[in-house]
Amino acid sequence: MRQIVLDTETTGLDPAQGHKIIEIGCVEMVNRRLTGNHLHVYINPQREVEAAALEVHGITNEFLADKPLFNDIARSFIDFVEGAELIIHNAPFDIGFLDHELAALKQDYKSMADYCSVLDSLVMARKKHPGQKNNLDALCKRYMVDNTQRELHGALLDAEILADVYLMMTGGQSSLSLGYEEGGNQQEETGIRKLSADRKPLKIIRATDEELAVHEARLQEIDKAAENGCLWLKNPQ
Repeated sequence: MRQIVLDTETTGLDPAQGHKIIEIGCVEMVNRRLTGNHLHVYINPQREVEAAALEVHGITNEFLADKPLFNDIARSFIDFVEGAELIIHNAPFDIGFLDHELAALKQDYKSMADYCSVLDSLVMARKKHPGQKNNLDALCKRYMVDNTQRELHGALLDAEILADVYLMMTGGQSSLSLGYEEGGNQQEETGIRKLSADRKPLKIIRATDEELAVHEARLQEIDKAAENGCLWLKNPQ
């Protein structure tokens, strides 16, 4: 199963008002493993970036001035994502912009739904955690995904973070390898990446005294209600 985690940054909020995509970031997963393959491009929108958008992603008009146009990267983008399931947080926003950009080219491009299926991780998160905050930062905190590098939004960084969040939200990773390792060849011929020898140790979260007390009270309730008592109290080890 090939999945592409995708994020975009834009000049504003509404393509119908002439706003454009300025950055696309994609990371590839196959059978729930990050492969290391990714696509990352900045795009010259040929218009000004709104001040409110600039505060979010920090991508300036000057930086974008010498970047390729969407037409220049459209074919390589479609070739990268075609046939995959796209995982996007708040998918209607990104898909709406992508469809608008493709239609504006007036070439033989179709809508994104003709190239890929789409899974909206925001819809998934709202079903799993109703009534709670489900933006990417909130999900990182909930699933203990490191997002300390995320001072500003960036399409590739956000796609990498969302990949980790999605894997945690759907039952954990098939591979323990998180993110991209730097330096050296981190892949074997099987395509499974090796864990770095100097990786950070896994975080251990211990139960609080309050949680332990609640647990003990529940065991006592079971011990009184069960015909043969509570096995956990008889075999605490």
